[in-house]
Amino acid sequence: MAPRLHIPRARPRRVDKVIGMTSNGARIVLSRRAAIVTAFAALAMPSGGQPRRAEAAKARLGILSASTPDPVTLRTQIEPLRQGMRELGYVEGQNLSIELRWAEGKFERLPALLDELLRLDIDVLMTTSPRPAMLAKEVVKTLPIIAVGVDDPVKSGLVADHIRPGGNITGISAAFDGLMQKRLQLLKDILPTARRFAIVFNPNTLPRAELARGVARWEPALGVALQIEEVRGPDDFEPAFASIVGAGTNAIALVADPMIWTERTRLGALCTKHRLPSIWGGAAYLEAGGLLSYQGDWSALFYRAAAFVDKILKGTKPGDIPFEQGTKLELAVNLQAAKALGLTIPHSVLVSADRLIE
Repeated sequence: MAPRLHIPRARPRRVDKVIGMTSNGARIVLSRRAAIVTAFAALAMPSGGQPRRAEAAKARLGILSASTPDPVTLRTQIEPLRQGMRELGYVEGQNLSIELRWAEGKFERLPALLDELLRLDIDVLMTTSPRPAMLAKEVVKTLPIIAVGVDDPVKSGLVADHIRPGGNITGISAAFDGLMQKRLQLLKDILPTARRFAIVFNPNTLPRAELARGVARWEPALGVALQIEEVRGPDDFEPAFASIVGAGTNAIALVADPMIWTERTRLGALCTKHRLPSIWGGAAYLEAGGLLSYQGDWSALFYRAAAFVDKILKGTKPGDIPFEQGTKLELAVNLQAAKALGLTIPHSVLVSADRLIE
């Protein structure tokens, strides 16, 4: 029999609340200490009429990520979050503790990492990308959850409504209607005579049926055939690219995903090897040799997420905080990659770019 989490005997007058279950069936409780943190943060303004800075007890924020803690991830996700928290009066080591857990692209590690965070008596759980958010929804029933960088939260079943999510989950979506079609259109603008593009994705993050529905709409609008290739891990890369090259594909779009991020260098090398112009979901991917990126600004999402943490620590229920959508999109063009591929980027694309990599 799997070991169960030991819950110490409650002292007189202490009230513990069940916030979820671990993967081995043990109950996770909200301790009196965590309740005190929230109570302190929710205090009203002092008599002088000025807003009270976050102070008193130390709040504990847990972050569950399917990605890897490499310098780029820390710079574009964790540092913007920390900056936002500092601006709201939270100082790590004084009134804030941040606990980070990374699955490094291995989704099977997520349940154990979530267990670790829940045992740390955290006050708020933040998840990054869709898979950790859906796992948290299944396991955690009361503890506040902030889901950052997910797809449409209503379509995915994460929450019931954008305006009033209900339950214990809120967050910020990175989903933008028509984003993949726009990426493919950018490829078409650069390669006007192209007749075939490929879309590479991880079905553990994006269901194939959902992507196939989009393909049925995009093909007639773009005037190209679209080939979809699944990659669940590195073992699938070579077969996928063999299929893409064998079909005479002109360019490739890669759907952002923690595994694809972790393996971006290998995927970028395959694009270069086969001379395939590529478009990605984030400017940082272009360091691996990609041609284009068109994606929401993830740094802005994590900076904004700090305000969600602050509201919850001050007593607002997650279900009462509207689920927001990122508003800033960024187009990046890698001119070095274009030169290596012998491509001339149209003026219309260059003037639209937010970032040019030379």
